[in-house]
Amino acid sequence: MKLNRSEKQNQLSILPSVDELLKSSQGNEWLSNYPRTIVLQSIRDVLSAKRKSILDGLIPDITIETLNREIKDKILKLSSYSLVPVINATGIVIHTNLGRATLPEKILKNILAIGRGYSNLEYDLETGKRGKRHIHTKRLLKQITGAEDAFIVNNNAAAVLLCLKTIAEGKEVIVSRSELVEIGGSFRVPDVMAASNAILKEVGTTNKTHLFDYKNAINKNTGLILKVHQSNYKIIGFTDDVKIEDLVSLGKKHRIPVMFDLGSGCLLDLKPYGIYSEPSVQEIIKTGVGIISFSGDKLLGGPQGGIIVGKQKYIEKIQKNPMARALRIDKLTIAAFEAIFMEYLDREKAKKEIPVLNMLFQTPGEIRSRARRIATLLQKTVKNTNIEVIKDTSKAGGGSLPEAEFPTFAVSLKPEGISVNDLEARLRRSSPPVISRIKGHSLLLDARTVRKEDIPPLVKAVSISLFQQ
Repeated sequence: MKLNRSEKQNQLSILPSVDELLKSSQGNEWLSNYPRTIVLQSIRDVLSAKRKSILDGLIPDITIETLNREIKDKILKLSSYSLVPVINATGIVIHTNLGRATLPEKILKNILAIGRGYSNLEYDLETGKRGKRHIHTKRLLKQITGAEDAFIVNNNAAAVLLCLKTIAEGKEVIVSRSELVEIGGSFRVPDVMAASNAILKEVGTTNKTHLFDYKNAINKNTGLILKVHQSNYKIIGFTDDVKIEDLVSLGKKHRIPVMFDLGSGCLLDLKPYGIYSEPSVQEIIKTGVGIISFSGDKLLGGPQGGIIVGKQKYIEKIQKNPMARALRIDKLTIAAFEAIFMEYLDREKAKKEIPVLNMLFQTPGEIRSRARRIATLLQKTVKNTNIEVIKDTSKAGGGSLPEAEFPTFAVSLKPEGISVNDLEARLRRSSPPVISRIKGHSLLLDARTVRKEDIPPLVKAVSISLFQQ
């Protein structure tokens, strides 16, 4: 049944005005707790929606109790942050869409200490004169990597761009065709090359590139030899590439700088864990390469940043490029990096204290224990759902270790009366949001990335989501 014209007018006349709602006791309470602009917008939005329903001939609930409840819900939504913590139950440790690396408590404490007041960001406490912000991370980076010098910008794409712009603007940069990568967000090596005004010189083929390909490409306008680590994909089969040691020797012979973009930089030797595809920064430094760039928020386990290490003559030149100021990191990022580098001074301790490393290399037994805990709690609160702990595999994520699969344990949910797709959507919209994954006809909660403190809110979110059916 739809409203006629007379009934519509009657319903519209019953609706309170914005001013009436503002002056009510409920309105005064809203105004005392929330910004006036948000309260006004919420009232107007709710009243506008009611008017539209009435004009469409519908019969909306316009009791004062319903209006107050809907306005309060709107106020809470508008006054909430958009960027919120989520529970990562995907098993993907370096999840690009979920903020990549999670930070250790020590790093968070240092960020808070620096952010809440003043600091010596660009002030030399010894001389009382202006200082430089990059000195706070340089000493530790040099000590950890063995590099002559170091510099950090706001991400690795920026690091590559700045290095190319500084070292090879207007000159040719030799790159193997198999290394013209694209990563998330449409970052492509050829596009970055063009933005830097360097000239791309492709050599070799998709699957094979030899040292003679590089030799034959060298001419008077060659400005740089660039090697790009295949950190987010792998070419297998009939393949061959050139080792960085051979490129360094070739560069020295022709007095051409050599750069290695590692992408997902690692400061630990991963060979003891059976991973041979990811070289450490220290290994590459020992080859004598001129410049290395890598990310701070992937395998390193720190904040977002593009780290540049290498020969002092190149790093100093890069730092002096006017673009370096546009790409510089802020005090909070510096505080985070200094603290994370401190952790790396004790390699064994770093494996336990840095969440990314801890999550990647925790034992299957530890993961199984958490999975069983989640399953046991769910079995006590959830009905009409098949719940079991299963074996599965996790990925590093974030464009890191594409070949590596890590054994894991997940809680498998097969609910009755609701599809796993609907359950996944409900969990995604819960508070806090729970990000899971679907495999076959099951929804999986991978315990690898579920922290101990995440378990109670995770169980609550699942219980509420299933109860809604």
